[in-house]
Amino acid sequence: MARTQNRTPKRHDLNAVERKSIPDSGYAFPRLRKEPLNDASHVRNAIARFDQVRDVTDDERSEAFRRIRRAADRYGVEMSASRWQELGKPTPTMKSSQKTHTPTKAERAAIRRGEAPRDALYAEARRMGIKGRSTMNKADLQRAVQMAG
Repeated sequence: MARTQNRTPKRHDLNAVERKSIPDSGYAFPRLRKEPLNDASHVRNAIARFDQVRDVTDDERSEAFRRIRRAADRYGVEMSASRWQELGKPTPTMKSSQKTHTPTKAERAAIRRGEAPRDALYAEARRMGIKGRSTMNKADLQRAVQMAG
């Protein structure tokens, strides 16, 4: 039986030799040689990790954003951000478990009255730094929040 070859490019981790062969201009952050832009997969990775790169100036971030945008166009990667400050921010498609929620003034009032839903109690417990909150039911969260507050 003949095998068919998959024509879609697979994710490719760079080994040391491949990484060294990329010129500085092939990186989003050339001074640090961070975030290679040699294929679509690495461009998507550079977008996702943009805000995790440390020890760079705002000017370097601005230049890196331009490099990433050019590479995204070259490899057909969709990029919704129009400014570098938007990269790494939560998006509407992010899972709700990845978003942080701060209780509103009305939710805090409902917590004090004992009328808040569990999600609001959990958010308040997280804000207050209450340990063990993930295993607590609504009544336990209510007691813990009231005792800590």
